[in-house]
Amino acid sequence: MPRTFAYVRVSTAGQTTENQVREIEAAGFKVDPRRVVAETVSGSSAIDQRPGFLRLLDRLEADDVLIVTKMDRLGRNAIDVATTVERLAAIGVRVHCLALGGVDLTSPAGRMTMGVINAVAQFERDLLIERTHAGLARAKAEGATLGRPGTLDDAQRQAVRDALASGATVSALAKEYGTSRQTIMRARDALAA
Repeated sequence: MPRTFAYVRVSTAGQTTENQVREIEAAGFKVDPRRVVAETVSGSSAIDQRPGFLRLLDRLEADDVLIVTKMDRLGRNAIDVATTVERLAAIGVRVHCLALGGVDLTSPAGRMTMGVINAVAQFERDLLIERTHAGLARAKAEGATLGRPGTLDDAQRQAVRDALASGATVSALAKEYGTSRQTIMRARDALAA
């Protein structure tokens, strides 16, 4: 007999999964409280880095149903979500997403919906990258200096090089200038280049 599970996730300890559980109940799904898997973990974490979800995977069997309120509960990005749904479908678990009208993501219609969503997500990423590159190229053409400002100005970098030539250590100079050892070494190496 198929069992129904719910996977609910929040990103920070100050949040609660109660709204997600209520949303699942309001959609007409009856989930035994022992089959509600809740965890607090960042959405940027891959599904394999979510201990609660991994424990849930161990409990799921063929013909079980997994309910989530939104697709992002199943992964950090569209590819991660698609991989998770494929993994669940391979063991015979149906996955319903309330944000998509409760559609079973493992059904033909659900797979098509996910395919469209994945294509749109990839398109948006590509457009974002394209706009970013165009903006950087325009800024460079206008003479803008890109990147984070340096911690040392030209006079300080020269003073660092002089101090190093006189025998000062990288660590001592980093403390003196309130910066990292890496910054001091970059100033030193700029002279060699």
